[in-house]
Amino acid sequence: MRNKKLIPFEVIEKAVAGEPEAVDAVLRHYTAHIKYLSMYKGHINDDIQDKLKTRLTEAILKFRFDR
Repeated sequence: MRNKKLIPFEVIEKAVAGEPEAVDAVLRHYTAHIKYLSMYKGHINDDIQDKLKTRLTEAILKFRFDR
């Protein structure tokens, strides 16, 4: 049985390869957590939110699997 809270491995592989739809799927998966982390004085700070999304995208594209 699959854990619905996890991103499927195939999506992660495609995101690491740079496929835009897969990268977007990963960003959508973490949207709620990014919003939570970008809260400042009770409001979502758009600059922090954009920076977190950018850093996550960069991390996805730099990630490498050891085979």
